[in-house]
Amino acid sequence: MIHLTNISKQHGSQILFTNASLQILPGVRTGLVGPNGAGKSTIFRLITGEEEVDRGEISCSKKTVIGYFSQDVGEMAGRSALEETMSAVAQVMALAEEIQEMEAAMAQPMPDDELATLLERYGDAQEEFEHRGGYDLETRAKSVLTGLGIGPDDFNRPVESFSGGWKMRIALAKILTINPDVLLLDEPTNHLDIESIIWLEEWLKNEFKGAVLMTSHDRTFMNSIVSRIIEVVNKTITTYGGNYDFYLREREIRRTNLLASYRRQQEMLAKEEDFIARFAARVSHAAQVQSRIKKLEKIERIELPPEQRVMRFEFAEPPRSGDDVVAMEGLGKTWVLEDSSDKKVFSGVTGMIRRQEKIAVVGVNGAGKSTFLKVLAGKTDPTSGSVTLGANVAVGYFSQHSMDVLNGDRTVFDTVQDAMPQAHIGTIRNLCAAFLFQGDDADKRICQLSGGEKSRVVLATLLARPLNFLILDEPTNHLDMQSREILLEALKKFAGTVILVSHDRHFLRSLVDHVMEIDHGEMRLYGGDYDYYLQKSAKVQ
Repeated sequence: MIHLTNISKQHGSQILFTNASLQILPGVRTGLVGPNGAGKSTIFRLITGEEEVDRGEISCSKKTVIGYFSQDVGEMAGRSALEETMSAVAQVMALAEEIQEMEAAMAQPMPDDELATLLERYGDAQEEFEHRGGYDLETRAKSVLTGLGIGPDDFNRPVESFSGGWKMRIALAKILTINPDVLLLDEPTNHLDIESIIWLEEWLKNEFKGAVLMTSHDRTFMNSIVSRIIEVVNKTITTYGGNYDFYLREREIRRTNLLASYRRQQEMLAKEEDFIARFAARVSHAAQVQSRIKKLEKIERIELPPEQRVMRFEFAEPPRSGDDVVAMEGLGKTWVLEDSSDKKVFSGVTGMIRRQEKIAVVGVNGAGKSTFLKVLAGKTDPTSGSVTLGANVAVGYFSQHSMDVLNGDRTVFDTVQDAMPQAHIGTIRNLCAAFLFQGDDADKRICQLSGGEKSRVVLATLLARPLNFLILDEPTNHLDMQSREILLEALKKFAGTVILVSHDRHFLRSLVDHVMEIDHGEMRLYGGDYDYYLQKSAKVQ
């Protein structure tokens, strides 16, 4: 379907690929993985024609329709949410008008050869219209919007009235409504809640018939969708047959085998080079020496790929808090809206958070999960009831909106130093380096950082202080899969108390032992892990 053959691509002095190849096959769902900066987004842009290869060939049938969802949604204004979504299928709607015009023309007398030509064009147009799902465009657009959390009440809302995260959903809805032959998805689960992720997962598995090439930091989502992995790393592209978990196992096996081959080759080279060095000056061994020199020149040297840089993250032993960490009594929160009306977020929450519990707060988007965490963290006052912290409780708060807790004018170094003012410069530099801010990167201003970099800064400030109660609102947002695993392992070993919101199901399944669900303003408590909650609440995820 789409073939990239022996491609080479360079951005400035950075070489992304050298003689690399990959294929997108009809109906096959493929995950695209690799470290940040390796060239994953470049592959998308090469396929869509936004960039060109330096060398090599890209072949794709002219009839192949490609839908590309990226994190850059562009400007949206002047339409309703439904109209914006339908704008993506303007070509299909134009095809419908053309079909009507041809039907009208066929009702008029014309020469046989002209009629034959028109009938052939009409047949091709009808086939294309049906293939693009032209008979149910608006129904499909509404279904996709609803699945992504934008219900009928919001179909006619001006698109500019939606926040950035919701505009991302509309952009994704546009791509899905096209019903393309090839779907390119760059982090489609960012900004989606669990319900929308599950809907997208089911839609891709059961409704969409085309090929998929996608990146995602959501391990459960990736495993559920893909049957093949393409890895972009160290200027090469490697294909693995299987889902993400299979890829991790197979990659480790291949690396182990490569390391063994490398060591055997190094031992052989050392012996040959030792022989050459010892006998190079002896005339009696001249032929043998020359023979071995020629042999070494012909050997293809095995190169080990450089180790990928990863966060080094481990919480220090926290000071011990009292057994009762947080007491909640009749806790409630109501926001006053711009029109002076009240919006109840939650109410009547009474309960206790105990030491070393790891709790997930769940609920549909807009249920009030982030607000609940803000109340616990003291970032906003409750409207009713009370929150009482227990003895010796030291709170650390991670906001999904990093700028809520960061000063954009400060540097990375300054921010970490503010969290540990008594520490030596070397200690601060080491902590910055552990979160991949080495050298000059530590002197970047916060406002210049990407979302993932800001998340790492907030995590570094949490590690810098002696905390025993972590309140984490979407801590995995913007983190790649490897960083998520490192954070997960650190939290599993953390001896304090954790309460968090996350839409990463693998993260929740692996970490939490209690669940709090906010549903229509009411809080339900589940004294078991995430799977226990799903079972008791009769939800399948």
